[in-house]
Amino acid sequence: MANNSFQAAALQKDITPPLGTLINGEFQTRYVNKIHDRLYAKSVVLKQRDTILVFVVVDICAMQQDFLDEVKADIHKATGIPKSHVLISSTHTHSAGAIVDLLMGHADLTYRSNLHRMLVDLVIETLPNLRKAKIAFGTVDAPEHVLCRRYKMAPQYKAFNPVIGGYDLVKTNPFGDEEHIVERNSIPDTQLAYLGVKGLDDRWIAILANYSLHYVGDTDRGTISADYFGCFAKRLEEVLSEGDDSFVAMMSNGTSGEINIWDFMEADRYPKEQHRKSEYIGWDLADKVLQNLQNLQWEECPTLEALYDELPVGIRKLPEQELENAKQMVMDTDYEYITLNEDGYRRIYAREQVLLAEFPEQREFYIQSFRIGTGIIGALGGEFFAETGLALKASAPQGRYFTVCLANDYVGYVPPQHEIALGGYETWRCRTSFLEESAEAKIRNVLLKQIEQHKNELV
Repeated sequence: MANNSFQAAALQKDITPPLGTLINGEFQTRYVNKIHDRLYAKSVVLKQRDTILVFVVVDICAMQQDFLDEVKADIHKATGIPKSHVLISSTHTHSAGAIVDLLMGHADLTYRSNLHRMLVDLVIETLPNLRKAKIAFGTVDAPEHVLCRRYKMAPQYKAFNPVIGGYDLVKTNPFGDEEHIVERNSIPDTQLAYLGVKGLDDRWIAILANYSLHYVGDTDRGTISADYFGCFAKRLEEVLSEGDDSFVAMMSNGTSGEINIWDFMEADRYPKEQHRKSEYIGWDLADKVLQNLQNLQWEECPTLEALYDELPVGIRKLPEQELENAKQMVMDTDYEYITLNEDGYRRIYAREQVLLAEFPEQREFYIQSFRIGTGIIGALGGEFFAETGLALKASAPQGRYFTVCLANDYVGYVPPQHEIALGGYETWRCRTSFLEESAEAKIRNVLLKQIEQHKNELV
């Protein structure tokens, strides 16, 4: 189109942490002693006249609001792009640098400072590469790589809850207790959705994909790896790059709060060697996308729009008397020598209650969505369950919507209220699961309203 003013650009920057730095994502801190594959921060910038939308996907477990607000402030200072138009998300690989305290996995402050600078530079350096472009939304079904990890167990089985000291109605990841499994507790979102971006010359600029698989995690504790997210991107880049590195592929995390691929009912479906499962899944998902590209309907002059809300949400805290008991347990514990058994988990979660007591009574939760032509992308700053994502997709344009989670913040798990009643790891009150019980419904309703507003603009 001669009057097409739509432009796009993409870039990636190596953010691999050095040997000896910290890794989080498990109950205790790990230290980098091997780098299996490089980690990246990847950007896609879309521009239509005066409106610019920015996506950044980072190979990291989690990034919180305080860190990302500072990054966005510096991006705004350098480029004029407002916070509401910048979406920065974590892939949630558990084999990456640590910039937040999660349970007893600590932040590496030097890496945190370096990552801040690299993310700001990434966006600044992407802008000069803008060129005339077109976009398309695509979807494929990939049910074989997503499973609910929360299980209903036999009546005689006792699913220990270290926060209350009692028992839950479901068990997350029942390692060693497979014989007690009755059934999985929920249904995954099996859709692999993506936004394709090409130049008007038909050369690929970017693919931003989204799949609701937590992570694979088939590596040693001290190893750096981008997990299946990186394998997916590498496969697409190998096939679609045309002799240079200008094409950037990335996989974002969807609504995967209770979804993984640790199969406790059919344990022999995947290769068992380290990294092979990630490679198998990443390549298979990439090949599904490659086979689907011929079905895309391209838009050369898409309208761009951003909607953004900040919703005050309450925080679950321990009653005062129980808090005193938690404080006593902390005083009685040497956390340098803690063992990961029932007693150890009780002590870890007692510490969490004490730290959570210092939180404010409410937290501003960011809810963001972008309209890109006939499609919509939502963004939520936590680990939401598949139920949330499926409900949002049901309200959105069919095949033209997905939710990027772990975006703009990290508040941990945000289960639907009825899932909190069942218990299980994702619901245990701590600094990675602390929003009020009705938080998911409140947040979902705001994003549904944003989707409806975007849809009204499409009419």
